[in-house]
Amino acid sequence: MAKTKAKTLRQIAIYGKGGIGKSTTTQNLTAGLAEHGKNVMVVGCDPKADSTRLILGGLAQRTVLDTLRDEGEDIDLTRIMKKGYLNIRCVESGGPEPGVGCAGRGIITAIDLLERLGAYTRDLDYVFYDVLGDVVCGGFAMPIREGKAKEIYIVASGEMMALYAANNIAKGIRRYANQGGVRLGGIICNSRNVDRENELLEAFSKELGTQLIHFIPRDNVVQHAEINRKTVIDYKPGSKQAEAYRALAKRIEENKKFVIPEPMTPERLEEILVEYGLFDGIEDYAI
Repeated sequence: MAKTKAKTLRQIAIYGKGGIGKSTTTQNLTAGLAEHGKNVMVVGCDPKADSTRLILGGLAQRTVLDTLRDEGEDIDLTRIMKKGYLNIRCVESGGPEPGVGCAGRGIITAIDLLERLGAYTRDLDYVFYDVLGDVVCGGFAMPIREGKAKEIYIVASGEMMALYAANNIAKGIRRYANQGGVRLGGIICNSRNVDRENELLEAFSKELGTQLIHFIPRDNVVQHAEINRKTVIDYKPGSKQAEAYRALAKRIEENKKFVIPEPMTPERLEEILVEYGLFDGIEDYAI
């Protein structure tokens, strides 16, 4: 009798500048994957604990760190994991008490606890880590440093600081590529309607040695869906924006191009930004 091939769990981290739309992108992307019958878990790695709000219909998810502080180490998985839209499993790592400790520690604690409680079940197809901001703290680098996430996607736009952050994240991926086996799967453009934005992101991705895996257009339906505490796929399933997120899910599902990126020097990054008319000189910006 032929043996059934074991399912491969894909662990993916989504990085990008703070405020770029990582959480919105991740939640809509995972909704698209769940639509196609994939079993997905989202681990929010932001102290704001807002990485799963749209999947859970606005429910304030109790964080791992808050639960540990209030209830101690002896807790059940159901205390820190909730199921939302299309049974997507949701966890929020949370952060330390204000003014105390490093927020990145919550990621390490959460992933260790999830492993101990058996959250990474065999039926899972994907685990997504929605990670705060730039890779400047060891805690936030944990998913790539420890090899928890093998695939990284960077959310960016045609704005200078978003690209600066993306280049920094590429440096972090390169630093840990040999240690943890992490690779960059591509750049996701969450459009801000910047002039020549698609061209700029294509050029930026090529410089890093990766691909612009998808361009997400800007549409007010995203804000309307968020007000209604839903993903776009749940709120307006027939909209063009919902189709854009489904297309992103398909691109990631089928992606085979994973690279060790080649980050740019600040001078080269400036050259590209000037070439695409983003600004006339970097001296106008504080980096």
